[in-house]
Amino acid sequence: MRIDYHMHFEKGSYDADWAEGFFEAARKRGLSEIGISEHSHTFPEFRELYYQDLILDDSFIGTFQQKWLRTNKFKYTLDQYFAFMHKLQERHAVKIGIEVCNFQDQDKVRDILKRYDFDYIIGSVHFLHGWAYDSSEIKAEWDRIPLRDIYEWYTEEVEKLAASGLYDVLGHPFNIRLFRYLPDFDVTPYLLRAVKALQEAHMVIDVNTGTYYRYPIHEISPYPEFMKLAAQYGLPVITTSDAHQPEDCGRYNQLAVEYAKSFGYTGSIRFSKRQRSLVPFD
Repeated sequence: MRIDYHMHFEKGSYDADWAEGFFEAARKRGLSEIGISEHSHTFPEFRELYYQDLILDDSFIGTFQQKWLRTNKFKYTLDQYFAFMHKLQERHAVKIGIEVCNFQDQDKVRDILKRYDFDYIIGSVHFLHGWAYDSSEIKAEWDRIPLRDIYEWYTEEVEKLAASGLYDVLGHPFNIRLFRYLPDFDVTPYLLRAVKALQEAHMVIDVNTGTYYRYPIHEISPYPEFMKLAAQYGLPVITTSDAHQPEDCGRYNQLAVEYAKSFGYTGSIRFSKRQRSLVPFD
């Protein structure tokens, strides 16, 4: 069975005709089931958390991130999302997920999430000390911060997400390689800390092709050194495309499956109402 649980409607709207493109792409690529994992910045319920956590001063980064928050954000409530997804479920096998950023106030996140019946919840590190590190527009910050600090900060954020007990999946693990800033030091201690935190939290890892086709690194996340440890510590996987537009749904899914198999994985997790089952790869 082939599944893709990480994708977003943010490039379009809650229009059934537009969303149909995701299902068309899924059929063409042989997927049995997909799940939508809208970014938390889609929803006004999370607005306050972004304004608390992001750098929003008059600096180069702050100015960009102020503009980012004003562009196509917070446009649908969670109630509207669920209503639209239930409409889609009348015609398609589709799960209702969400991808939540690594906010510092996890109690506030818990208060928001507990009101809704998600099939799965992805937690992803998108900010490091208030900096949206995966934004190409502010990539210059990579040249200012020591890479050891970035690995430490990223690992700390994974540990916080895991410790919260809120998440089923860690999204695109260690995608801090995305702009090809590669370490010349041993990163094993950071990887081990993350893997052990995820194991203790019973979390799944997201084998994500988004970094393969959307970023200069041109590799699947997580990269092989992390995958070896994930397999060693028995962390389950899902395979995903991180699609932001219909034609990318399931993109390189077969490559992700073969990649996971190369580390000994024989299947992926299937979610329903936060419950999981292991289904074999095709």
